[in-house]
Parts: sequence; structure tokens; C-alpha cells
Amino acid sequence: MRPLTLVTGGTRGIGAATAARLAEAGHDLVLGYARDDAAAELVRADVENAGAACTLVRQDLLADDGVDALFAAAAGAGRLTGVVNNAGATLHVGALAETPPEVVRRAVDLNLTAAILVARAAVRALGRSYGGPGGVLVNVSSGAATLGSPGEYVHYAAAKAGVDTLTKGLAIEVAGDGVRVVGVAPGIVRTTIHADAGEPGRLERVAPLVPLGRVGEPEEVAEAIAWLLGDAASYVTGTTLRVAGGR
Repeated sequence: MRPLTLVTGGTRGIGAATAARLAEAGHDLVLGYARDDAAAELVRADVENAGAACTLVRQDLLADDGVDALFAAAAGAGRLTGVVNNAGATLHVGALAETPPEVVRRAVDLNLTAAILVARAAVRALGRSYGGPGGVLVNVSSGAATLGSPGEYVHYAAAKAGVDTLTKGLAIEVAGDGVRVVGVAPGIVRTTIHADAGEPGRLERVAPLVPLGRVGEPEEVAEAIAWLLGDAASYVTGTTLRVAGGR
């Protein structure tokens, strides 16, 4: 039986790379996304060309019923065995004092509150005590969680630090229910998150700060996620793997 994995934010950047890597590894996919239907269709084509089934679900995780609706649609595709909790955005680059309160609230809602609600739904879908098969939840955090990102997006870093705590605590809570909970903390990665936040040139600005001397590629993060989802990582839970070039 092929594994079925849900990826939130699954049609752009790290999510899209993860979908492609998992399809290659034999997973069928449910890909959640908030907008950009054209990008979603391109990813679906890539996944299906790799021989995997792909269900697209356009859903705003910040809507009152957004997370429940996403998981209901995923249930229609089959029995989930994995969830990649990836949706997120910085929404702004600048000092906290210059970040509008509504941006702070939306960033925390998306990067932490929605992530917690996705994790909750994942346990209910995967946990054996809820009738699930067991499985793996991968929370996508950020290297910002430990760096703090002063002058750039302290609000986002704070939310992602909460995701790291979520990973640790939830892993212990559900260890006996057949669910592993792990995290990945990407560093500076070549995605549209920087342009979306208003600074398309950020990659070039910060690349010299990375000990390996370059920014990361989404595919490098996807490899880590694929490993954590697989049997080779069967004794790994409650920890977050940093994929940040030494930064």
C-alpha cells in the first residue's frame, strides 16, 4: 500500500520540492494551498508524471474551518500516513517596532496557531487511538527560531520558536499512539518567501552570512523531510533537524 502524505503549503517553494521528492519516493499526495491555482496545477502535473496520485485542496488555513476542511478533503483521498506542516510566511521584513500589528497577528496566526491546529488534526488522523494507522508529522520550522532575526522578522522567529516547542512536547505526548513528531528548520532558502515579504534581493544580501557560503535550495530541505518521513528515521522523534548551511 502506498503511503499518503498531506503537505500544507504544498505547491510552492519547499512544499513543492517536497511534493516532488515524495512522489519520487512512492508517496501519493494531498497538497493544500491558499492561492495561485496555476502553480498548483504545475506541481500536480509533476507529481502525476512521477506516477503518484495527487489531490489539490485550495483552503485558507486561517479561516475558522480551514484546517478541518483541509483534513476532510484529505480523508476523501484515502488514509493519511504522513503530514508535512509546512505552510508559513514572514509577511514583512523590518524591525518589530515598524511592523504593523495586523501583520504581527496574521504572521503568528499562520506560522504558529495554524501550525498547532494542523498538528492537532494530524494526530487525530494518524493516531491509533483515533482509528488511524500511525504515521509521521513533520513540522517545518525555521533557523530564525534560534537566531531571533533581529531587524528582519522577530515576530516570525518567535512564532517558529513555538513550532519547535510544539514538536518536542507533542512528540512525547503521542509517542505511544504510533505517531512520530519531528521538525525541520531551514535556513536561507531560495524561495519566493523573501519577495513575498517585500525584499526580493534578500538572498544576495544574506548569503555571505552562511558558513557554507551560499543559500540553500528547496530540494535540500525536501531531502531531509523525505528522510524523516521514512523508515530510516524510525527512532527519531521530538527533535528538529537544522538544514541551514551552518548558520
